[in-house]
Amino acid sequence: MAAKDFVCTRDFTPQQIRQFLHVATQVKAYPNVYQTALKGKTLAMIFEKPSLRTRVTFDVGMEELGGHPLYLSPAEISLGKRESVRDVARNLERMVHGIMIRTFAHEVVTEMARFASIPVINGLTDYCHPCQAMADYLTMLEVKGHISDLKVAYIGDGNNVARSLMFAGAQLGADVWVCTPPGYQPDADAVAWAQNRCNDTNAHVTLTHDPAIAAFDADVVYTDVWASMGQEAEAEERKKIFAPYQVNGRLFGRAKSDAIFLHCLPAHRGDEVTDEVIDSPRSFVFHQAENRLHAQKAILLELMKWSRMPEHEAVREPVMELAR
Repeated sequence: MAAKDFVCTRDFTPQQIRQFLHVATQVKAYPNVYQTALKGKTLAMIFEKPSLRTRVTFDVGMEELGGHPLYLSPAEISLGKRESVRDVARNLERMVHGIMIRTFAHEVVTEMARFASIPVINGLTDYCHPCQAMADYLTMLEVKGHISDLKVAYIGDGNNVARSLMFAGAQLGADVWVCTPPGYQPDADAVAWAQNRCNDTNAHVTLTHDPAIAAFDADVVYTDVWASMGQEAEAEERKKIFAPYQVNGRLFGRAKSDAIFLHCLPAHRGDEVTDEVIDSPRSFVFHQAENRLHAQKAILLELMKWSRMPEHEAVREPVMELAR
């Protein structure tokens, strides 16, 4: 994937991931310094999945950087139905300076990035959620003071959030444990990539089906909904399978005494997490949600500061004959 895009955290080097986090800390600490950084730039925001945090943080982020966010609903775009992805990309590259897309199939984002000459940002796909991962590790950095060697225990479905947490953790030197029921672990290719990257960063990625082992002595305990958007038909069956993986007071108690709890939200209270955990003083889920704003502002800055709409061949001005 071209360096111009932010499609997945595995597309970057560890140094580039650290740079995104560094810029995020600066943007958060000194927002006034960056308030005109993207003046004159427009971000097209394509939503095929509903959103609270993604919509608000990209919208506000562009405004706070001096740019203009442009919301495009499913009815206006209807990718692959009303118009092909490549044609949408080629249209938008002549009108805006960047594209953020939140959709289902990961291939939609990769195709958009392939055909658009302007930056394309993955706001979420079924495969990964890279902006969320950047907010997650920004939160850990702020609360814990470091990322390397942190034991990060993700307990739940091996979904897009689990993959992204694993990818970014492997880049940043974390000790990531992914705990799922049998058959729900991340795909072998994703695990292999993460474990291979660990060889370069002294990170660790471990898979287990035992939540007690995953949570033991953890610095961070993380979970997500058991059924994501598009899996509603499986929700009741998943509840039965995932019930032993609920993050409750007893499971969270196996983590370190200063461990923190994270959740990408929205949370289904009483399912994957109990009120006593998500509302506890050691829960940083709303701090984490706010950090979507700062992490994404860093991504926008790094990708869009120098982005330009493509210069196409000159078109000869038409000669207009005046009626005599």
